[in-house]
Amino acid sequence: MEVRPFARRDREQLARLVNAHVAVVLPGAYVPPATLLNDLEHPLGEYIIGPWVTDLATFVATERDRVVAAAHLRRYGDDARVSDSYRDVGEVVWLLCWPNHLDAGRAVLDTATGQLESWGVREHYANGTLPCPAVYGVSDSWPHVRALYEEAGFDAGDAHVEVVLAGLTAGVDPPGPAPIAGLSLRRRLGTLGTAFDAVLDGEAVGMVEVDDDLTRGGTNLGAVGWADVCNHRVREDMRRQGIGSWLVRSAVEWLRLGGASRLLAYASEDEHLADTMRYAARFGLHPVNRTTRGFDRTPGRN
Repeated sequence: MEVRPFARRDREQLARLVNAHVAVVLPGAYVPPATLLNDLEHPLGEYIIGPWVTDLATFVATERDRVVAAAHLRRYGDDARVSDSYRDVGEVVWLLCWPNHLDAGRAVLDTATGQLESWGVREHYANGTLPCPAVYGVSDSWPHVRALYEEAGFDAGDAHVEVVLAGLTAGVDPPGPAPIAGLSLRRRLGTLGTAFDAVLDGEAVGMVEVDDDLTRGGTNLGAVGWADVCNHRVREDMRRQGIGSWLVRSAVEWLRLGGASRLLAYASEDEHLADTMRYAARFGLHPVNRTTRGFDRTPGRN
């Protein structure tokens, strides 16, 4: 077994390793090799934290010339433009290995944490974020990855757990008429995609937003057909009158018109999770992944 820096000749094998992990999180999705390579070299597609990155490193472990484990790292700056939570932090953006090659995963993670130590950052983060929709955190489908992180001293005690839901747009009923007299639908550009407002007497009393291009302008064709729902809310005094469901169905009708066939949504694992799941089930959305975000460790724990 050899652990070394990633080389471009590894890209096809690394893509196979990446997509094996993607496939158990989101059915039918994948990361093209070119998209993966671009993400390793230029994280500026992440417009919030991408500009904070000052250093990148990727390591692979090979056995008989086969890539069996890999890790990708970022170092974030320590200037005022970086948020407090990321300032002077090093991160294992993702760690992957075949489950029957845990020694290789352990070796590549040891090299990765050594790189974090050499950067001299104040804190080490660990994640599982791949350049694919809904693949972030450390999935429950990757118990081998979580075990390696925990063995290396990464702790999830203060982590945030989320549930990813998915379904087919074809299973969502048409919106039908507005549930309240005088209620109208307004479509506009939102902060993340196309927003739909429920307007009553000139005031927005509810909204939902959908992102219908998870390919990011065609840079990740493995996400063709997927869309996601976000920023959904109804004013408290207007709830339980059908406004929320009407908004979601109206948005999905729009997505179907544009060719979206599959839908994603996200829920925090908190005291409202059961209610959220029942609501999502109305639209054929069911859990496909449970993921944990927020593994960290104190430097010097090698």
